[in-house]
Amino acid sequence: MSLILAVYGKGGIGKSTTSANLSAAMALKGAKVLQIGCDPKHDSTFPLTGLLQPTVIDVLEQVDFHVEDVGREDVIMTGFAGVDTLESGGPPAGSGCGGYVVGETVKLLKEFGLYHKYDVIVFDVLGDVVCGGFSAPLNYADYGLIIACNDFDSIFAANRLCLAIAQKSQRHKVTMAGLIANRVDPEFGGTALLEQFVETVGTKIIGRVPYHDLIRRSRLAGKTLFEMEGEGKEECVRPFNEMAEYLLAQPESSVPNPLHDRAIFDVVGGWK
Repeated sequence: MSLILAVYGKGGIGKSTTSANLSAAMALKGAKVLQIGCDPKHDSTFPLTGLLQPTVIDVLEQVDFHVEDVGREDVIMTGFAGVDTLESGGPPAGSGCGGYVVGETVKLLKEFGLYHKYDVIVFDVLGDVVCGGFSAPLNYADYGLIIACNDFDSIFAANRLCLAIAQKSQRHKVTMAGLIANRVDPEFGGTALLEQFVETVGTKIIGRVPYHDLIRRSRLAGKTLFEMEGEGKEECVRPFNEMAEYLLAQPESSVPNPLHDRAIFDVVGGWK
């Protein structure tokens, strides 16, 4: 059975770049990995493939939405380090429910039997939306991962995502492996607020990704950090290698104990 990870976080926090580099790191350590993009923008797998691949919705439209006419080879591409990639896609803006598409993609994976064909499956899920469709990966995941920066908005979103994981854990196996600190900059507090947050809700920081221009350039180039050259590469790659080892070793996890929405304002406001 696959190790299934569901990656969440505030919109624009760097989930896709982080997910792609984490997938690459695990593949380079010998794991057979599938990354699934769950955003209508369908750009999650861009760093792994270098292109915007056809989505599940694109393929279904071609066969008039007859699911029985779709095979795994129609929706899966292979990218860097042998990572297989899939994008759920979604309806045009304002014309449908992206969460429904994610939910249907999760079901399609089960029909293909893919949950048993990979060592690791990484769901890169849209923003901090936790409606039924977008929370569907938590029904299958072993671990939830939350990406956040050292600021109030992303911590507020992380707290709400902790609530989603806690609620899902009552009916499913999912627990929280931890939080990934992104864009860590010592000049702007490092991870001070995040450290106080994880201690408060009962989880931990499992990786610290630096704020570095090489990461920005890798995203623009459609490449993983492992394919880039330039100053700071070792610093940027190291946390992904460390997180890959940690997650592949079946880490200790927890069910978070999030704060109420109103309480997070008072608590974070009091942190220095």
